[in-house]
Amino acid sequence: MDLQAHLELFFKHFGKPDQNPSIYFAPGRVNLIGEHTDYNGGFVLPCALQYGTYLIIRPITEPKIRLVSTNMDYQTEISLTDDIIRIEDQWVNYPLGVVDQFLKHDVPIGGMELLFSGDIPSNAGLSSSASIEMVTAFALNDLTGSNFSMIDLIKLSQKAENQFVGVNCGIMDQFAVGMGEKDHAIFLNCRTLENKMVPFRLDGISMVVANTNKQRGLADSKYNERVAECQLAVTYLSDLFDISQLSEISFMQFYKIQDQIPDEVIRRRARHVISENQRVLNSVACLWNNNILEFGALMNASHESLRDNYEVTGFELDTLVAEAQKIPGVIGSRMTGAGFGGCTVSLVMNESLDQFVGEVGKRYNQKTGLNADFYVAEASDGVKEIL
Repeated sequence: MDLQAHLELFFKHFGKPDQNPSIYFAPGRVNLIGEHTDYNGGFVLPCALQYGTYLIIRPITEPKIRLVSTNMDYQTEISLTDDIIRIEDQWVNYPLGVVDQFLKHDVPIGGMELLFSGDIPSNAGLSSSASIEMVTAFALNDLTGSNFSMIDLIKLSQKAENQFVGVNCGIMDQFAVGMGEKDHAIFLNCRTLENKMVPFRLDGISMVVANTNKQRGLADSKYNERVAECQLAVTYLSDLFDISQLSEISFMQFYKIQDQIPDEVIRRRARHVISENQRVLNSVACLWNNNILEFGALMNASHESLRDNYEVTGFELDTLVAEAQKIPGVIGSRMTGAGFGGCTVSLVMNESLDQFVGEVGKRYNQKTGLNADFYVAEASDGVKEIL
């Protein structure tokens, strides 16, 4: 990011009084494996990315919040003397939801000017929403002297998305954005928040995120639908187990009692979540033992389950993964994020990288009519102050 250029944009929008603004950064995230397990209290293995959201912010004396983005046309000014309300289908709901949470925690919020600028691909499923929430929460915590812990900010940001934005996301996205460490993935138990950093150093291998560039119009509605389906599976299984979330059952337990779920669709939803949990456990063991080939095979199996059992992939994602898996030197490839568009994540030998981008991009375009974008990504640090 060209900080000087963005500071000039900030001053162009808001003027240049005596007080200079502060600058913060929160990364996006990619989930390596463990998809749609987080809101079921399961295991996930995300890492923060070098791509993310920059926030330039400055307090003002007026009781107003002014929000501008270099990525979106919509901008707004709200009064702090009125209730903060959701603005239909606008990006500003993410920072406003965080402000709302601070107010609910009795933190006095004064007027401020905020300019957001991100280099996370739009609608890619790399958690630009959690990045916006966490950079806002981190900045407000700093500027108000609230002394919330990082875990507090993570939980607060998740509540902002659940209660204000209206998406029933789990805690993984905000956790990865807040707790990321360079060259590490985060092994997270979403039920207990117990976590460990797992080495993720790829010697001679690149992590490639590919964006389908398909509009993800179904993602939020289908996401909430899957949440409800998993809750129904818990209801069926609670006759045998005292559970509140699917991930409290092991894969071997589920294998023996899966017929307790009479609805075949609900059974497949549960099968994905519980088998995906086991894949995460196996993946962590692979990374500790530097067994990248087996880790890649688990990535492939994860995509198959997301496609066949959870049904959240779609033609574009399936095409991108299938074409990736045909390239020699591809160790593993899967969809990542909520699905119905968005991105894939692949591990590719460096000598195959040019072939991967060229051939997969060409074949994907031939089959879908869309142009995929490719990003070589790195496991990076979490949210921080820059200036």
